[in-house]
Amino acid sequence: MTIGPSVADRRLLPEGRLAGPMPWVIAIMMFLTALAAAAGLAMGVSASRLGQGLDRQITVQIIVADPVVRDREAAAVAAALARQSDISDIRRVGAPEMQALLKPWLGEAGLDRDLPLPAMIDANLTAAGRDRMDRVTGAIMAAAPHARMDDHARWLGPLVGLIRSLGVLAAGIVALMAGATAAAVVLAARAALNTHRGTIDVMHMMGATDVQVARLFQRRIALDAVFGGVVGLIGAVLVILLIGRRLSEIGSGLIGSIGLPIEAWLVLLVLPLLSGLLALAVARITVLRALGRTL
Repeated sequence: MTIGPSVADRRLLPEGRLAGPMPWVIAIMMFLTALAAAAGLAMGVSASRLGQGLDRQITVQIIVADPVVRDREAAAVAAALARQSDISDIRRVGAPEMQALLKPWLGEAGLDRDLPLPAMIDANLTAAGRDRMDRVTGAIMAAAPHARMDDHARWLGPLVGLIRSLGVLAAGIVALMAGATAAAVVLAARAALNTHRGTIDVMHMMGATDVQVARLFQRRIALDAVFGGVVGLIGAVLVILLIGRRLSEIGSGLIGSIGLPIEAWLVLLVLPLLSGLLALAVARITVLRALGRTL
């Protein structure tokens, strides 16, 4: 069986693949579908990265103006954390790194040498440490009365949940667009049947079966869908690359976690083929049902 229509098929169905509106309708749908799919995949990857990278991280801040007291309590907190079996990778954030973190907010003028900066200590919880947070907090407060502990999972949890919800919403949009594509194929198949009703009657009188007639329509409609899908995907990829470039220029660590791995790009590249297969199946079912009702 040939992939494309033969010369005889084109004589039976003389309309060109670009003559009707269906390829362009599917191109628009594929454009929106690819954007929604890319957003959903990026949200899933971002939620996974945030959950794996920061859900066990804690930060202890020593907020006191006296530098002597601040350094003494910071050393005491580091020693107390080192004695905890539920803590690993203890690291005190240096002054240059603190200034780099504050520079986007305060600017060069706000980073005065006399500006008191809090002492910050980053640490990671072990797998069992998450269940014993009260003991870790108690050890920190006993070592430094001015200490304040920030649990990253506490404020990241709602954010990760929101990102995952947006990913589910994007998946729902993809499903809706697939349904809309199927509806467009149904309308195109019915319109083609009405246009070529006389040709179909002649084919039936010559002994052609409904399956043979349906094969002519489904092949042409599938090629229309693939063409429209490729056009729509090209437009979506250009938009995705432009958005990715804008996000990279922001330089935020949180926004920078939103990205598409190679597996996600492969999924997007397969979308036009899936669109063609969907159109093939829907066109076949539609034509066979329509022909069965006319007999």
